[in-house]
Amino acid sequence: MAVNFAKDLISGTGETLMNSDNKKVLAVGAHPDDVESFCAGTLFLLRELGYQIHIATMTLGDCGSTEHSAQEIRRIRRKEAEAACELLGASYRYLGFNDLSIYNDDISNRRTTAFLREIDPLVVMTHPPNDYMSDHEVTSLLFRNACFYAPAPNYDTLSFTPVAPSSAIPYLYYFEPLDGIDIFGQKVRPQFYVDISQSIEARLEMLGRHQSQREWLRSHHGMDDYVEAARRRCRDAGERASRVSGRTLAYAEGFRQHLGHAYPRENFLARVLQDRVIPETASC
Repeated sequence: MAVNFAKDLISGTGETLMNSDNKKVLAVGAHPDDVESFCAGTLFLLRELGYQIHIATMTLGDCGSTEHSAQEIRRIRRKEAEAACELLGASYRYLGFNDLSIYNDDISNRRTTAFLREIDPLVVMTHPPNDYMSDHEVTSLLFRNACFYAPAPNYDTLSFTPVAPSSAIPYLYYFEPLDGIDIFGQKVRPQFYVDISQSIEARLEMLGRHQSQREWLRSHHGMDDYVEAARRRCRDAGERASRVSGRTLAYAEGFRQHLGHAYPRENFLARVLQDRVIPETASC
């Protein structure tokens, strides 16, 4: 089923596909550990296929502690993020924002667009438009905008690093909201799942590098073991993917693709990951 799904999305649209020689994938989270929590299993699969992985966070998680000052937790969490990226062989970049202070304004759009032009990725993965907190939602919007703005030669990023316009609008994917629900508690179904059974342990090891978050999530989110919570989410997604595909998948990650006007409509992940991609059959 997944192979047919990939073929259906590749064929017949008449669109110009992205440059297949560009092997760069960018995953962006609002905070350190967001990427590891939602899409790192898929990133490991792409790395095995020869793709260059870049990870960025908008903030250094300066509000994510009850025991350290903002300055100290920034230092700790940056080291944790860098250590996690080492496991994946990914580059890491902090984009200069603070927790609870990410806004959709002119300067933020120019900053994120300058960064996107610098990487010029084939694929971008980030938070969904609707999630449990505004840092996630505004990160999603800023990178949706940056994907669209980056190829426009007359969009000036002003004082930020001057880089040539991007080669094209990249493929844009949203990972699942926390707990798979929107702000009203309604289930948000992915468009498709990626079978990460092969990479689940590496994904969880990467998440485990963010050791400072256990106490914060225990006190603020009521989560005692965030690594096992992530395993359960992936197991639940795997069970759902198993039901809709008729196959047995131990673990999965869910995604939706941005398919608005001018964005690439081919499902790149379905093409390159082939039968590891399972479409959701229910309407969202």
